[in-house]
Amino acid sequence: MAMTTATLPNDTLSVEEVQHRLQSSPFNALLDLRVLEADANQGLLVVHAPMRAEFERGAGTGQWHGGPLAALVDTVGDFALIQQLGRGLPTINFRIDYLRPAVHTDLTVRALVRRAGKSVGVVDVELIDKHARVVALGRATYSTL
Repeated sequence: MAMTTATLPNDTLSVEEVQHRLQSSPFNALLDLRVLEADANQGLLVVHAPMRAEFERGAGTGQWHGGPLAALVDTVGDFALIQQLGRGLPTINFRIDYLRPAVHTDLTVRALVRRAGKSVGVVDVELIDKHARVVALGRATYSTL
């Protein structure tokens, strides 16, 4: 269940503000994420993640390594909450289930806030390939204190 409009603070972030904050981190700049949709009222954040040679599991394979996929879960999940709360949040924990290899594909990362409580936020994240197949699922928790 996403947060409702009534529970959101007045300082929710726009698409442009989320994009700017994403790009302000050197690590996030390396990921080269582009915000496609940001809806704080629905707790939804959708970004485009391009495949890069640096993300390959093996040189020349075009297959995403699990590390960058995990980074996408953590980063996009965090920013789904950041767009609602207007501030950075530390990760408590996250998990990822790899469902199939992501090969020769950019990814769409879809994060949905399930809870933005007084102390903990929970976000579900899907990583989707160019064929609209979910290649990985993640769930992350963040401190909202």
